[in-house]
Amino acid sequence: MAHEPTSTARARRLLGLIYYDGIGVSQDYTEAAKWFREAVERTHFVARRILGNMYADGEGVPQDFVLAHMWLNLAAAPGNIPATEYRDKVAKVMTPAMIGKAQKMAREWKPKPPAPAP
Repeated sequence: MAHEPTSTARARRLLGLIYYDGIGVSQDYTEAAKWFREAVERTHFVARRILGNMYADGEGVPQDFVLAHMWLNLAAAPGNIPATEYRDKVAKVMTPAMIGKAQKMAREWKPKPPAPAP
C-alpha cells in the first residue's frame, strides 16, 4: 500500500517521539524534528502531523506557518481529524497568499524514494 508506513518510517517516528518527549534522553526538539522529517519522507502521516505542529509552534525548527500548513495538509489528506483541525487553526493566522503557497507546496510534494539497501 503506497501510504502505509514502513517499519523504517515507524522507527524514525518513534525516535522523534523519544527526543520530543525526552524519554531516556534529554528533550531535544531539534533532534525530534530531524527524525520526524525522516519519517515523513517515508509516508508516515502521524509524523507529518507532528512535524506540522512543530513548525506551527516553533519547536526545534523556526516557526513557519506555511510549512506547518503544508505538513498538516498532507497529514489531513487521509482523513486525519486532528491534523485537519490544527491546519484550520493555523490557517486563521495566515494570509490568503500564505495559504495558497502552502497548498501549492503540498500538491507538489513527493516523498523521497527509499535509499537502496547497502
